[in-house]
Amino acid sequence: MSLQLTGLEGKVAVITGAGRMRSIGRDIAMELARAGCDIVITGSGRAPELYPEDEKAAGWLDIESVAEEIRELGRHALPLVSNVADLNSVKKLADDVLTEYGRVDFIVNNAGAARGEDRKPIVEVDPAAWLKVIDVNLNGSFYMSHVFGQQLIKQNDGGAIINISSIGGKMMPANVAAYAASKAGIHAMTACMCNEVGQYGIRVNAICPGIIETSRMDDISPNDWKEFVDSRVPLGRSGRPQEIGTMAVYLCSDQGAWISGQLYSVDGGQCPDR
Repeated sequence: MSLQLTGLEGKVAVITGAGRMRSIGRDIAMELARAGCDIVITGSGRAPELYPEDEKAAGWLDIESVAEEIRELGRHALPLVSNVADLNSVKKLADDVLTEYGRVDFIVNNAGAARGEDRKPIVEVDPAAWLKVIDVNLNGSFYMSHVFGQQLIKQNDGGAIINISSIGGKMMPANVAAYAASKAGIHAMTACMCNEVGQYGIRVNAICPGIIETSRMDDISPNDWKEFVDSRVPLGRSGRPQEIGTMAVYLCSDQGAWISGQLYSVDGGQCPDR
């Protein structure tokens, strides 16, 4: 008899940063919808001229396209533009979610700053680039957890918060200090909040992906990625966004009800347990 995940039907899940065609956020949203959740998906409101070429060719419409895919599965979808790095924007998001659904059950903090000028040694990185990464990755996860965590406590019906982190927050490689610091901060926040809200039946966990096949890989040549994967990943391939999505579903399910405060590496063995 196959394992049947339960406790997901009719629940409301909010996934931030879920508008890109090749992304972790999209697949988390889709997998939770397949499991029976109604979905709120947020995006930053990207200008269409900034879409990757494959999105332009496909006629992609960011969070609107993801919402339509969710509706085709028979679930309700609410696409909302929101800036997780702005507390007032997050409060507005919460108000909109509660107006539409009256409750919330699962929060997935997936929105992240794109790789850019922060990928330099600390002595060379522009402080503005550093702050942008911290604002989106760490402060954004804090604002979402702060605002929506209050609502989960008020509801007194449990729930789950999942922070999408990275093995970068464990491995701490050179030239990625802003990114690694933001993700290590998320790890600390996950552990602390677990101890704070467990009394309300709320679970808080982090998923730490390794190299995942998304549009964020497009700035490095396929050959360079292949060489990196072949030399660093024991299972010999990069991950698929769906594999992060299925982990998120499990952590939200009844079967994951006794898991909290954990930092799960989903990375093909690149970062052994530490």
